[in-house]
Amino acid sequence: MYLLSLLGNGALLAVVQTDSTLHQPMFLLLATLAATDLSLATSVAPGLLAVLWLGPRPVPYTACLVQMFFVHALTAVESGVLLAMACDRAAAVGRPLHYPILVTKARVGYAALALVLKAVAIVVPFPLLVARFEHFQAQTTHHVYCAHMAVVELVVGDTGANNLYGLVLSLAVSGIDILGITGSYGLIAHTVLQLPTREARAKAFGTCSSHICVILAFYVPGLVSYLTHRFGRHTIPKPVHILLSNIYLLLPPALNPLIYGAHTKQIRDRLLEIFTVKKSQF
Repeated sequence: MYLLSLLGNGALLAVVQTDSTLHQPMFLLLATLAATDLSLATSVAPGLLAVLWLGPRPVPYTACLVQMFFVHALTAVESGVLLAMACDRAAAVGRPLHYPILVTKARVGYAALALVLKAVAIVVPFPLLVARFEHFQAQTTHHVYCAHMAVVELVVGDTGANNLYGLVLSLAVSGIDILGITGSYGLIAHTVLQLPTREARAKAFGTCSSHICVILAFYVPGLVSYLTHRFGRHTIPKPVHILLSNIYLLLPPALNPLIYGAHTKQIRDRLLEIFTVKKSQF
């Protein structure tokens, strides 16, 4: 999965960067998603591979807190990018004539910057809330990366603030983004169902199919992992929790480039063109 993430997202970024015809808001958002996926997979997979190849190894406490920040910040950025992409599709389908005015490259850049700043602001308290504890009942976490709740389970002291902030942040960030995505697709469905012909409706829905697949690939494993951790802590075996948390962080970065590569004609054609040229040269 990590190899797929590196190759797939790297290829997407290279295609969008080198092809000037793809320097459009939709593809710039896709490039932002690919960069986020690449960073998210890289923040987790090397440590996981080190554990599998070399066995459990000590990690400096500061490095653990840094990893905690990047993992949670990047997941928050990815959720925000999916919301931005849903709004982009809603504007393209609902206001096609005004789309070039409503969605510009500059606004996409501002949106990406805002998402990064928001993620930093809301995730910084995670390592700070953990760093205030000085004593631990154990120094080994069963997870292969330093997730906030996995580290909180090890500390000695009142973790009420950590638990409350983690719960509120998860519900607020994911909840708002999911509501925004649902509202955007509600507008899309309302617009598409008013189109006169079946072919027009199918074409409009087809432009959103890849994004819907990416949303499902990100939120479904995340929701399952969250629910099993919150409500199945004492009934579901620990290895299941670990497996689900790994799938949540590694599956979307591996699948997203495959989904967009298969469903987005411009990217698919460009990749086929590149491979055809390389093959003919060889």
